[in-house]
Amino acid sequence: MNPAGPRHIPVLGRQAIEMLAPRDGGIYVDATFGAGGYSRAILDVAGTRVIGIDRDRTAIAGGFDLVDRSDGRLTLVEDRFSNLAEICAAQGAAAVDGVVMDVGVSSMQLDQAERGFSFRLGGPLDMRMGHDGPSAADVVAKASEADLANIIYIFGEERHSRAVARAIVAARKEAPITTTRALADVVSKVVRSKPGEIHPATRTFQALRIFVNEELDELHLALSAAEQVLKPGGRLVVVSFHSLEDRIVKNFLVERARAGGGSRHLPEVNQAAPSFVILTKRPVTADDEEIAANPRARSAKLRAAERTAAPAHAGAALPAWPVLDDVMRGG
Repeated sequence: MNPAGPRHIPVLGRQAIEMLAPRDGGIYVDATFGAGGYSRAILDVAGTRVIGIDRDRTAIAGGFDLVDRSDGRLTLVEDRFSNLAEICAAQGAAAVDGVVMDVGVSSMQLDQAERGFSFRLGGPLDMRMGHDGPSAADVVAKASEADLANIIYIFGEERHSRAVARAIVAARKEAPITTTRALADVVSKVVRSKPGEIHPATRTFQALRIFVNEELDELHLALSAAEQVLKPGGRLVVVSFHSLEDRIVKNFLVERARAGGGSRHLPEVNQAAPSFVILTKRPVTADDEEIAANPRARSAKLRAAERTAAPAHAGAALPAWPVLDDVMRGG
């Protein structure tokens, strides 16, 4: 496929496609369709089929032209990527040859002021990747001070989380916090930054975005779903942009690739056979040229693995961190 016009090049896109290694006749899942960069590259390989997933209706609508040009080889589904096993089954592809994920907020979402992802652009305090559920403004208005502090500390790794939560609760008593700039102003009064450091509100905004979209739970579930649908020899490729995401991907792959064998001091325990072979002993990162062209690439890490013939491992319980429904119920 050689569509006219500029093509979106995802961060570490070339390396991701090399790791995915699409081939004629293969079925692939672009689990975070976004602007369609991975899907275009996969479809450039003759005979491939792609199932593209995105919870953002705007991204799906933006991909309709690519669907039209794909001669029936691209199917787009508006849904969460945690549901990719059910999505593949519904598309008649219970087993696939590859899954690629670009985790986190997209550049398109950050650049749309009305989506409320960025404190650098004035807009409503929304942050939802989809079009349902509570917004960031709802969480800021409803969550207790203790919940806010936990959310900001766990998902934003903000050292001053308690002070930020205290400031939010005090400010919302005076007036609702409904815009990105209003929240950024509240945070900036209690978190100081030196020249050259990140904006004081960066970590709080990250935390609320991750929490509102349940991003880390989604990633845990999506990795397990990919394990279920990949054929033996199928590839999983994940690009992440901050340490919380990368840690989840790394730990998942290390656990799934661990061979059996116990301690000679302990009774032997049954351990599931490795379901993946890790292809990236160290994460792949962007070179200086890509970082110069796209500063967002600086924090990107790519990890990849190949599915074995072993059965999928049993899904583990999600971490015990704040849950959106519980916080909004006041539980």
